Amino acid sequence: MPVVHLIANQMVTPPLTTSPPLTTSPFLPTNSTLNPAAAAAVGFINDILNKIPLPLWAIYLIAVVGALLILLCCLCICIKCCCKKKKKKQQQKKNEKISMSDVNGKTTSALVQPDVADVDYGSTKKQRGKLLYSLDYNAAQSELNVGIKQADSLKAMDLGGSSDPYVKVYLCPEKSKTFETKVFKSTLNPVFNDHFSFQLSKASLLKSTVVMQVFDFNRFSKHNMIGELRLQLSSVDWNHVIEEWQDLGEPAKFEEEELGEICFSLRYVPSAAKLTVVILEAKNLKSMDMGGSSASPGTNPYVKVQLALDKRKWKKRKTSMKKTTLNPYYNESFTFDVTFEQIQRVNLVISVWDHDTMTRNDAMGKIFLGCEASGNQLRHWADMLSNPRRPVAQWHGLLTAEQVNSTLTLKKKIPLQSKLPFLKDR
Repeated sequence: MPVVHLIANQMVTPPLTTSPPLTTSPFLPTNSTLNPAAAAAVGFINDILNKIPLPLWAIYLIAVVGALLILLCCLCICIKCCCKKKKKKQQQKKNEKISMSDVNGKTTSALVQPDVADVDYGSTKKQRGKLLYSLDYNAAQSELNVGIKQADSLKAMDLGGSSDPYVKVYLCPEKSKTFETKVFKSTLNPVFNDHFSFQLSKASLLKSTVVMQVFDFNRFSKHNMIGELRLQLSSVDWNHVIEEWQDLGEPAKFEEEELGEICFSLRYVPSAAKLTVVILEAKNLKSMDMGGSSASPGTNPYVKVQLALDKRKWKKRKTSMKKTTLNPYYNESFTFDVTFEQIQRVNLVISVWDHDTMTRNDAMGKIFLGCEASGNQLRHWADMLSNPRRPVAQWHGLLTAEQVNSTLTLKKKIPLQSKLPFLKDR
């Protein structure tokens, strides 16, 4: 019996064998047929994990927290995008509702008084600046005096953030006279201190409106309007002088009459006593025909160049006629003999006419320059005198013949004795 027990014990307990310690990482798979590239990647990861002085559970925790943060950021971005799209859709629905109510002829409270949160203050009213002016009427002399004092915080019209402002003043509905202040370069706060007088009866005064328009001067392009003021003179208290600031408003387009523009250059050589006028081109002329297009058969513009000495007609020339166009190009030069003593008393009158073979030629627009001119015309003339022997070109907006004639008041011609000096002795 003892022998059998010993044998059974030997059979139950196998011999103990020593095994090497486990040195592999839990990331290492047990499959012996692992791809070499994958095995290399796993080995690289195991090396990095072994170098980190943290337990394995801490590394797992950090990885989970980082993933959660990334997901949270992505979720916030998605929510913001969705909110923006919803706001745009809601705004579009509001606009559609307002436009549909207009079509149906129904009014809503949003049209009369919109919600404060929905009002866009910057888009509905643009700040154009303000103007200080004065008004005074002399009943004994039937004279209206308009003073243009200064402007403040004008809207910048140039790329450099500034403007070259000047003010144009006239009366409606007659618009017989138009005055302009001098131009101030590169400023939004000009001080003009100019005064203009209009001969006006008391009855006409109560029916008139004074218009003060602020422009940005451009030598080689159209002058842009910054803003304007329109004051009905019937509502003014004439018992005292009016002087006040007012904000400039948006230009009114219903009353403005566009006659077109003309570009010409001036050159004066004092030593040779020569005045050279080069008519370059005109654009956007007002059609004199019923069709109103540049192809109308009767629109054949030409330009008259006239000199007036002491407000009397003196010398004149004219360009060639350009057929069927409202944007003629001339580039024609005219030279006049004018002494330095005469240049101080000379006025240059430029007028555009429509040639008609069957009827009388129609005046399309007019302008005059000289020492008695004002605004851009005076500036162009002064630039010519201050730059002798150098041509000075500039665009000018055309005025009606009535406006120019009422300001310049030319006489028919120079007296005969000025042409025949020997008659002066009689």
